[in-house]
Amino acid sequence: MTEDELRERYQARFAQIMVDELQDTNAVQLELIESIASQAAVALDNKNLLDAIQNLFEGFVKASVTAIESRDPTTYGHSGRVAALTVGLAEAMNEVRVGRYADLKFDPEQLKELRYACLLHDFGKVGVREQVLVKAKKLYPLQLELIKQRHHFVRRTAEREFWRKRSEFLETHDRKEYEPFLRALEAEHAREIELLDGFLDAVLRANEPTVLPGGRFEALLQLARHTYEDPSGRPHPYLTEEEMRYLTIAKGSLDEMERQEIESHVTHTYRFLQQIPWTRELQDIPMIAYGHHEKLDGGGYPRRVTGDAIPIQTRMMTISDIYDALSAADRPYKAAVAPARALDIMAEEVRAGQLDQELFRLFVEGKVFETKP
Repeated sequence: MTEDELRERYQARFAQIMVDELQDTNAVQLELIESIASQAAVALDNKNLLDAIQNLFEGFVKASVTAIESRDPTTYGHSGRVAALTVGLAEAMNEVRVGRYADLKFDPEQLKELRYACLLHDFGKVGVREQVLVKAKKLYPLQLELIKQRHHFVRRTAEREFWRKRSEFLETHDRKEYEPFLRALEAEHAREIELLDGFLDAVLRANEPTVLPGGRFEALLQLARHTYEDPSGRPHPYLTEEEMRYLTIAKGSLDEMERQEIESHVTHTYRFLQQIPWTRELQDIPMIAYGHHEKLDGGGYPRRVTGDAIPIQTRMMTISDIYDALSAADRPYKAAVAPARALDIMAEEVRAGQLDQELFRLFVEGKVFETKP
């Protein structure tokens, strides 16, 4: 049965019941009953329309998240986890009776607004180059492959030189002088091969990004000063300036220009969300999502705002976003950090004045970090 048929049956049945119950009603009363039945049908239509609109928007949000994760498969599920954690933190705040946020409560519409803002907070990544978005190591794969080929070429050259020196010595010297010469030549060759293999090992170790700033690059810098000759006899450094710039990145896998490109996703998100004609209940979604990388001390981005200039919903999302980024096992540029270690790292940011202390306390004490999507 179609909705139209259902509505007509509903209206007719309602009128019949009222007529049966009120046999003595006059024409005016009967007209009133029919009017009420008609209004009930209209209300049913409106309810169905609102449900359809809600389902349509849910589908749009899910499609947007799918688009984000298709561009960056390494963060699959991140938006959903951040949404679950942030809504969980808001629900924990609703239970608070004392403290700074005792009077702050989130009604169902505000929770919906917060959830949508979290689900869409990274949509601007569609505007970032894919090679930057999914960069797992400090060097791009082609750069590392070129370094490996260079190492292989220099190593093979050293081996050919070793055998050339042996044969030339035998041609120009007596046999009895060969053994001492060979021992010295082998020792020299072993040192050279050890140096070359140490160079490649240093590159591979330096190529691994770190979660926290660190890394000592003295050995790499020293090795990079060495040169080799190409087949035409021209000298070249073991590492180019660009390769060294990438390998000496202190934290993560991105250099400054790449980091700025990644950071631009926040502004892309804001501009995209501003294009949507939100209802009054959801109108703050763009601003909530805009600041999820801001820090209370002004050290975040893109606007470097501080303190209360960052909406409370955004501060909640920031905590969830950082926790998931640290503890997620799907990031190619780092190993997953255990929950306890992730919370310790975040506690350092709280002490540095970057994250909201009271919200973080609720996040930890309420075990919000254990929330599953």
